[in-house]
Amino acid sequence: MVETGHFALVLAFALSLVQTIVPLFGARLNNQRLMAVGGPVAVTGFALTALSFAALASAYASSDFSLANVWENSHSLQPMIYKITGTWGNHEGSMLLWVLILTFFGALVAAFGSNLPASLRANVLAVQGAIGAAFFLFILATSNPFIRLNPAPIEGRDLNPILQDLGLAIHPPLLYLGYVGFSICFSFSVAALIEGRIDASWARWVRPWTLVAWMFLTGGIAMGSYWAYYELGWGGFWFWDPVENASFMPWLAGTALLHSAIVMEKRSALKIWTLLLAILTFSLSLLGTFLVRSGVLTSVHAFATDPTRGVFILCILTLFIGGSLALFALRASRLTAGGLFHPISREGALVLNNLFLTTATATVLVGTLYPLVVEALSDDKISVGAPFFNLTFAPLMVPLLVMVPFGPLLAWKRGDILAVAQRLMTAFAAALLAMLVTALFISGATVLAALGVGLAVWLVLGALTDLAVKAGLGNVATGIMVRRLLGLPRSVFGTALAHLGLGLTVLGIVGTLCFGTEKILSMHPGETVDLSGHTLRFAGIYPAQGPNFSEDRGRFELIGPAGNPVGEISSAKRFYPVRQMTTTESGIKTLGLSQLYISLGDEGKDGAVVVRLWWKPLVTLIWGGALVMMAGAAMSLMDRRLRVGAPSRRRKQADAAATAISP
Repeated sequence: MVETGHFALVLAFALSLVQTIVPLFGARLNNQRLMAVGGPVAVTGFALTALSFAALASAYASSDFSLANVWENSHSLQPMIYKITGTWGNHEGSMLLWVLILTFFGALVAAFGSNLPASLRANVLAVQGAIGAAFFLFILATSNPFIRLNPAPIEGRDLNPILQDLGLAIHPPLLYLGYVGFSICFSFSVAALIEGRIDASWARWVRPWTLVAWMFLTGGIAMGSYWAYYELGWGGFWFWDPVENASFMPWLAGTALLHSAIVMEKRSALKIWTLLLAILTFSLSLLGTFLVRSGVLTSVHAFATDPTRGVFILCILTLFIGGSLALFALRASRLTAGGLFHPISREGALVLNNLFLTTATATVLVGTLYPLVVEALSDDKISVGAPFFNLTFAPLMVPLLVMVPFGPLLAWKRGDILAVAQRLMTAFAAALLAMLVTALFISGATVLAALGVGLAVWLVLGALTDLAVKAGLGNVATGIMVRRLLGLPRSVFGTALAHLGLGLTVLGIVGTLCFGTEKILSMHPGETVDLSGHTLRFAGIYPAQGPNFSEDRGRFELIGPAGNPVGEISSAKRFYPVRQMTTTESGIKTLGLSQLYISLGDEGKDGAVVVRLWWKPLVTLIWGGALVMMAGAAMSLMDRRLRVGAPSRRRKQADAAATAISP
């Protein structure tokens, strides 16, 4: 099975070369048979990559330690779920997952792209094949997961204990579906540059792929945030870690691309800008891949350092980013810029949105790369942390979030800002009331906290106002309003859900950062502590044994008003003997939208245990808001206008001929 997987990987590489060359020449020569080769080859390449991935997963499931990759990242005593997820819990396996998703998207274009013009489809598959060929070669040359050991070891070295969590089953696949999903937008952009033609139909074809990638990347980032929150025992949801930034930058650029594609589809405007954004978004995904795997960063998220891999990925980075930008520079002047519009319009609002998002992306990029540049030039090591990003990123986001409710209510081409402001007066009044209530009645609330709560309420009610206005609330009878609401396009609901989810996330961030409390103390068994109106009693430390670890588990009882236990929270210190590593397992109790969070420290000689406790109000809204945003993207994808492609050129010609001969 292992040799079959290795051979399938080699065949997939060979087919990716065929997918790159043959359709490209077919489009150049306008040869329909050569262009048609791309589809079956893309589907077959995906099938072979899936076979290769299944072979590696099978080796992990059966604890085949004759594979060096399995030996380094697995153990026979691991639970089966961690054996399977360990397949991509390492550099080699995760790169195989990367190309599996890449070929999957190529196969989707081949299967569902029949409505595309033949030449555009051929060029898209060719570019996708070229990306696949580069990464297949990278895997086979520097990161082969099928290297054998002879003799085979009896036992493995175990998976990194931090990765032995359900989060590994969810976070990387979601993140890669987003990361790699933007490759389709990139391929469409390069294909359009090769053809030298771009129009509103192009944006209509690209927009669903952008939505899919953005949706999964949103989920991947949110899951990664929650995983770090509960697994590392530090109580934080975001650290501005360089590898966190590496996934956040494509999300920001992808959000800008999504809004820009709407303008291009509706008004045939921002053509060149949308094309450039599609290139830059995937370029940032490639940059993130380089940062994680080159060894230039030291992070809990980064893989082991290897200069050979770093140089190889840097070459891939230069080839695709440099090549696409050079092609853009050569062809952009030949492309028509698109239609004009008034600054006060929905197009203008979306352009302003793009300016803020791209500036924010550039800010995060500078903060991430600046320490690397300084170290490369002077050997001095510096770090750029939360203070820099709080002072540069946050001021860009606040005005952007203030403007978000205006965009959907403005008319295309020319809007009436005063009329929109009047429609939003209820949302504004509620946001102002929320600010006053927060400032006057919530203990410890600062001016910034009140402003943050008001901003979150503004976003949530602004999204609901959009639906209410379009349904005719207050202007028509209730029955008609309900029919109008149900008859709205699903993309309208999707936009409202995405903006509402953003407001919920902002509310969760503000609640946690501004109203949370923390205590660090030493506790003996039987002692109690009060935390933001909650009483916790330390019951003691109890040893336990897991399948491949031992642990000391601390039990805490949540005491009710009557003095009786009403709940229990457990936090533990685990020791993994194979890796000789100790991890902290946080204890979390969800109470409504808030959480009690406990992290267990070291035990002293007197039997006291260092305990770190947090009360995190509204913290679940951070990730709940992300789920609502994903639901909004899914709702937009179900819109019929996004599922029906533009008619093919052949169909248009046939319709024109039928019209010409009809009496």
